[in-house]
Amino acid sequence: MVVEIAQIEVKAGHESAFEAGVSQAAELFRRARGCRGMELQRSVEIPTRYRLMVQWETLENHTVDFRESADFQAWRALVSEHFAAPPQVEHTVLAVQGF
Repeated sequence: MVVEIAQIEVKAGHESAFEAGVSQAAELFRRARGCRGMELQRSVEIPTRYRLMVQWETLENHTVDFRESADFQAWRALVSEHFAAPPQVEHTVLAVQGF
């Protein structure tokens, strides 16, 4: 399992519209090859900062299968107008699990 973590800064005043766009995009992720789930977290200290976390079976499910799909273009169309800057994306794998 690979977790994509995208830190997304949105324009002030666009928070509700961005969240609505992500909600609409949930179906795009749901049907993406190898996608096992997604969630959006909002910073308490910096309310215009979000972290989108998407669980993928493999790195390629995100970087190839999804990013080269029409659904990726649809995802960007739903949310990119709200970006204050390009998202910062990294991929992680589990190193230690607590309880």
